[in-house]
Amino acid sequence: MTRPISKDSPLVLASASPRRKQLLRQIGVPFRTLSSLVREGTLSRDPLVNARLLAEAKAHAVIEKCGDNWILGADTIVVLDSAVLGKPGDEDEAFSMLQKLSGKEHRVITGFCLVAPESQKAHSEAVVTSVAFKVLTKREILGYVATGEPFGKAGSYAIQGIGAFLVKGITGSYTNVVGLPLCALVNALLSTGALKAFPMPS
Repeated sequence: MTRPISKDSPLVLASASPRRKQLLRQIGVPFRTLSSLVREGTLSRDPLVNARLLAEAKAHAVIEKCGDNWILGADTIVVLDSAVLGKPGDEDEAFSMLQKLSGKEHRVITGFCLVAPESQKAHSEAVVTSVAFKVLTKREILGYVATGEPFGKAGSYAIQGIGAFLVKGITGSYTNVVGLPLCALVNALLSTGALKAFPMPS
């Protein structure tokens, strides 16, 4: 019988993302991290499918090291029109991305995958949030890039940080933009049997 997630049998997060760690801590799900080292690339031309496939690849990359623990893989991408905006390589790239996002609406897609202890995929889905940016001045963009926050972030911004000032409004899950759609994730944890109840008893 598959053991549910507990303090003695924590969820394995196949990611080194500090944002995903914070979100799991926020909802009180015990976990440990194991970086998957999967390269984030294009596995499908459909961004929803691509995010889901990358999440699955990350989860399956750590299976052999996880014993009888549940595994969570996740991947977040930013899509403007049909263009995928990844993590900026330098200041110029960050500036260019933010300039493109200025005054427009884009989609943030997080794919996540749960793998059960028997090493079978238990659940996989992609969640979409629409994010509208205010019109940004060159000075605002340069000032934000200078903070260093855009680096390591898809789309060159962090909604949970200083980058909150860029966002005029969102439609959908806020935590999805941060890195994990918590409502959908908890539903999946319950439906797969990874959790017996939520909130978890303290």
